[in-house]
Amino acid sequence: MTKDTRRKARSRGARIRRALGWTVLVLVVAAGGLGYWGYRHLDNNLTTVDINQALGKERPKDVDRGARNILVLGSDSRSGANGDLAGGDTGDTARSDTAMVVHLPQGRRKATAVSIPRDTLVSRPECTTASGTPLPAAHRVMFNSVYTSGGPACVVKTVEAMSGVRMDHYVELDFAGFKGLVDAVGGVPVAIDRPIHDKESGLDLSAGTHRLDGTRALAFVRTRHGIGDGSDLGRIGLQQKFILALLSEVKRQNVLGNPTKLYKTANAATKALTTDSELGSLPKLAAFAKSLNDLDPSSMDTLMLPVNYDTADPNRVVAAEPRARELWDALRADRPVPAESKKSPAHGAE
Repeated sequence: MTKDTRRKARSRGARIRRALGWTVLVLVVAAGGLGYWGYRHLDNNLTTVDINQALGKERPKDVDRGARNILVLGSDSRSGANGDLAGGDTGDTARSDTAMVVHLPQGRRKATAVSIPRDTLVSRPECTTASGTPLPAAHRVMFNSVYTSGGPACVVKTVEAMSGVRMDHYVELDFAGFKGLVDAVGGVPVAIDRPIHDKESGLDLSAGTHRLDGTRALAFVRTRHGIGDGSDLGRIGLQQKFILALLSEVKRQNVLGNPTKLYKTANAATKALTTDSELGSLPKLAAFAKSLNDLDPSSMDTLMLPVNYDTADPNRVVAAEPRARELWDALRADRPVPAESKKSPAHGAE
């Protein structure tokens, strides 16, 4: 091959590489533009609350050595898109209809979810409302009223006061968002041992497995008149069952590996969520979700805060000691919850 031939070959090769390079660059820019639009859309869906700023330094110490504790609330606001969902009317106010402390130990391979009955009588510490108004301390108030009176930061402060466990993150899901999230994954299959007939929520299910769409799923996690003694304690069992079923369905569908399904689900989820500011962006949420990749929903330990019926008001419950304290102590130290603290609650006063 002559020098001229080699020069022409190199020149032609360089042109081909440049052409390929520009083609790849255009594709990357085009894809990046679509990705940026999608990112901005999802990121703008999120609502955040600066819990750390609101609570200041008077909080339990972070002593869990890499574990994370998340307060998860389901809001029963009927305002906005929630107005026609799940019946009832709370005006323009909202209450924490569902409350769970989710403990993620170091390594993130297991999790413990502790439900707090909304009818639990608690001591609400002095706090500041979302509008900046001081709220004095109060004793023997219903747990779900704390959200109405003081907002998210006050709920976090109350949970930290009653548990001694620092909440690393706060996540709130509203009615309309919950419905949209379930519909985005195509419904969730749930198996029940006994039929549920609840005129209040409109839920009518025979025993067996049912794939619940968003509307029926919402009725399922809110029903209480069709199960047990009609109290909030029976409903908590259904809520925990549904959450595990939802997590299992997301894992079964490999939502994270399906871009179309992932975007649809992420769009519904981010519309539904209010988070603390440390989780309040798409990259932060994505990084947190990635850290949970090895978590198997079937290994999640779901339990209820040990409670007894209040002796003065049988329609309310109070924390059952010492079992409740032993549970919180275990979470704070990142140890397994004692078997005694996992026993069915509300066996009467001890």
